[in-house]
Amino acid sequence: MGISEPRDHLSPVRLQTMKAARIHQLGSPDVIAVESIRVPEPGDEDVRVRVHAAGVGPWDALVRTGKIPEALPLTLGSEFSGVIEKIGAKTTGFAVGDEVFGATNSLFTDGYAEYAVAAARMVAPKPNELSHIEAASIPVVAVTAWQMLFDHAKVHKGQTVFVHGGGGNVGAYAVQLAHASGLRVIATVHGNGAEYVRSLGADEVIDTASQDFQAQGFVKFVQCANAVIDTVGGKMQHQLFPLVKPGGVIASAVVRPDPQRAAECRVRPDYLIVDVNSVQLARLADMLRRKELQTNVGSVLPLAEARAAHQMLDGILAHKPGKIVLRVA
Repeated sequence: MGISEPRDHLSPVRLQTMKAARIHQLGSPDVIAVESIRVPEPGDEDVRVRVHAAGVGPWDALVRTGKIPEALPLTLGSEFSGVIEKIGAKTTGFAVGDEVFGATNSLFTDGYAEYAVAAARMVAPKPNELSHIEAASIPVVAVTAWQMLFDHAKVHKGQTVFVHGGGGNVGAYAVQLAHASGLRVIATVHGNGAEYVRSLGADEVIDTASQDFQAQGFVKFVQCANAVIDTVGGKMQHQLFPLVKPGGVIASAVVRPDPQRAAECRVRPDYLIVDVNSVQLARLADMLRRKELQTNVGSVLPLAEARAAHQMLDGILAHKPGKIVLRVA
């Protein structure tokens, strides 16, 4: 059976198994293998989706390397877009044949497969205006940006937000959401990408690779923002604390902000583990329909090349800017 063969043409017997990208041990991308396993059955509050596309993100690499501990063997992946094929006994609000997008479960697993079981509370109708490839690039990164801005930093119209990593997958949504909400947006890029981030709505863009930045750093931006959204982490996070006004917030989904450094700067540190949910996915879908947000798909590979997708994540292989997506159906 070819990966791209339409599932609708398969016999009921063939439907008992599917292709999935799995790991039996932790390690480099070399541990990933595409193999045949049984099609999963949804629980009472789940839906089973015929996956058309699966997003690939850094959290998948964390699962693969054991930094997010999971029982082995497992199927990698969590973001998807596809068509509902079966509904759990206690699930309401969906019908077989609905096109949906979202995340599989809170463990961030089971998405790189021809069929995936997803918690119904983590799924929403896919915008008709988007392809499955585009929709699969959205759920975790866009909801992460939403929650950092509005649930954790609690920013609002008229305030200033500083987005570190405005050209990245999460950062790009943070810039767009902040701009759409009437905030002043300052964002960083590293090297190329300044014009792209301006096009998303950033009022000011800082290239952290430029000679000017290397000489002056963030000096002119001290206490410029009500909130800093850190999508990068690393050693530079230490330099972000002074950018927040006293009483403001530094929020990160990458690394937990240093509470001692936060206390010195009189700001609140906030660390986020994203909770993908139907309500926020639906809000994002509405914004996408109204063209208030834009997606940014990078390299697209077939499911059979899931290993290569993770080599791209790890910097072993080059890839196009934007979200890496696996084409499944």
